[in-house]
Amino acid sequence: MHLPHIGLLPRILIAIALGIGLGLISPDVPVRIFVTFNGLFSQFLGFLVPLIILGLVTPAIVSVDSEGRQGAGRMLLLTVLLAYGATLVSGFFSYGVCSLTLPHLIDSKVALTAISESTTSQPYFSVAIPEPLSVMTALVLAFTLGLGIAALKAKVLTRAAEEFKDVIVLAIQKVILPLLPVYIFGIFYHMSHSGEVFHVLAIFAKVIAVIFVMHILLLVFQFTIAGLLHGRSPFRLLSRMMPAYFTALGTQSSAATIPFTLRCAIKNGVSEGIAGFVIPLCATIHLSGSILKIVACAIALMLTQGIAFEPGQMAGFICMLGITMVAAPGVPGGAIMAALGVLQSMLGFTDNDQALMIALYIAMDSFGTACNVTGDGALALIVQKIAGKAKSAPSMAG
Repeated sequence: MHLPHIGLLPRILIAIALGIGLGLISPDVPVRIFVTFNGLFSQFLGFLVPLIILGLVTPAIVSVDSEGRQGAGRMLLLTVLLAYGATLVSGFFSYGVCSLTLPHLIDSKVALTAISESTTSQPYFSVAIPEPLSVMTALVLAFTLGLGIAALKAKVLTRAAEEFKDVIVLAIQKVILPLLPVYIFGIFYHMSHSGEVFHVLAIFAKVIAVIFVMHILLLVFQFTIAGLLHGRSPFRLLSRMMPAYFTALGTQSSAATIPFTLRCAIKNGVSEGIAGFVIPLCATIHLSGSILKIVACAIALMLTQGIAFEPGQMAGFICMLGITMVAAPGVPGGAIMAALGVLQSMLGFTDNDQALMIALYIAMDSFGTACNVTGDGALALIVQKIAGKAKSAPSMAG
């Protein structure tokens, strides 16, 4: 008899519910056990973060650059610039909305660091696992290796980069993601034991509501631009992308949704050639929904701790975030894993902050992925118009 498969989001929600319920009535001994586990897991996660950046970003750069050498250079450059520009617009849109709204919605009187330290529960033991290299070193090394391997067309190093990526993806899928619900359980178990968990849940609900509204507004904005360029109804164009949207809700992966996104883009009048080029590429480099969530969650957690965020600091964070997440959509939950290094190095996030970021992000993971892939359809329409290869589709005209 086979047990039904439970997705990552349900497991996270179950972990949060169990952590809250048991923490209210639990003695200190089991709390210390999970505090010990969380300490070990966070050390391993910190060890793995630079390797995640190196393993995901390096082959992505090699792949993008090599595709440009196969006769599609102009189209590649146009698509990359549009995708990265759309990602940045989404990040700054999220920053603007959240910096105006969240300070009025979130009570910053109780800091999350104080919550996590408000109980006397201490780990039974701890093990320090030093990072193999710093986050910034990993970023610079990934760009240097990626550009160098692509320029030299080094087949051996290309294969090595791909195999190293496979190792990192395997570590994420077989170690990090399966243990993540236990880690989240430990965080909420600890916070519930301290008596302040409901403050955190109130923050979760408000942030998720704001993010969901921003997702809708972002998609309307993207398809309004596409509709204006083609002289068609943006809402008709957006409605034809709904099969891809709902497929992404189930798969939680931009890469897994590519066939459905292709079909929807072609129904919107995008030529098969342009759709076949733009959609798979954007599934890797277009991250509007993901960056919107991460920026919103980061601002929420900084507000709870009274940490000031300057416009210049957030601008640098958003620009770097759009790059480090490049290869993440192939792995469910991969975007937040790739972003942990930037959160740590540029915003000073602690292990507890990162754990709460993961929980917040996973809670909206399906919607962020759906926003990414639906926006890919709008970018395909824009690329087709700019490239001067508009396909006449009178029967589909909105």
